[in-house]
Amino acid sequence: MLICPLCQAALAALDNGVACSAGHRFDRARQGYLNLLPVQHKNSRDPGDNQAMVEARRDFLDGGHYAPVAERLAQLAAERLAQLAAERQPGAWLDIGCGEGYYTAQLANALPAAQGYALDISREAVKRACKRAPQVTWMVASMARVPLADASCQFIASVFSPLDWQEALRLLSPGGGLMRVGPTSGHLMELREVLYDEVRPYADDKHLALVPAGMVHAHSETLEFRLSLAAPKARADLLAMTPHGWRASAEKRALVIDQAAPFEVTVSMRYDYFLRQS
Repeated sequence: MLICPLCQAALAALDNGVACSAGHRFDRARQGYLNLLPVQHKNSRDPGDNQAMVEARRDFLDGGHYAPVAERLAQLAAERLAQLAAERQPGAWLDIGCGEGYYTAQLANALPAAQGYALDISREAVKRACKRAPQVTWMVASMARVPLADASCQFIASVFSPLDWQEALRLLSPGGGLMRVGPTSGHLMELREVLYDEVRPYADDKHLALVPAGMVHAHSETLEFRLSLAAPKARADLLAMTPHGWRASAEKRALVIDQAAPFEVTVSMRYDYFLRQS
């Protein structure tokens, strides 16, 4: 399953890590993850989300605010892998851009018979993710150079994450699928209305134009619910984990965090499933 990020040869377990036949070796960190991101593949010293962003997202998600989003993802994943199991296909899955592992852990619980893999380019995120589901193979790695063999995955989840579509196509076995979860144009609308003088609309289906030949759009649905954030800490965490919080002024952020009444906001997510054709 695992391949060397430098030469693409198969990786085998060796002592406290993995190595390929060419002699490239990668150690397992004490937290349990494999660092499969060579320095020459980094665009900065510490790519990906920093510690503050990761901890804000962890605290917000652990508060259960997005629990319906994770629960629906786990249900859809279980349905898809059950179909593949009926066809006697092995069930390996990947969470690509896993962050601090909240959604990955839900997938692992829903797919106990399948081997799970998860990666993110942020070491700070993966360090914390390892604690959620030890049965998953956790990796610090590039989403554009995933260290897994061709056609090795029956299911890929991409939640709030950038996606290299050609890499996803390479990883999927025939009949396998990719579940992309992302915000609709109405997501966090009330928050955006406070933070920006003008809320710019965007098309939440623009990713459909990026789908490569060999993948078909097999399913789409939207999940929407209202969220009431009474605690200032929860509001601050939401701001810290979204791009909106980085772009807004301190004064605008204070309007969200410091208001006396609970902050009411809409959560609106789109689930799109893409099937790898035979």
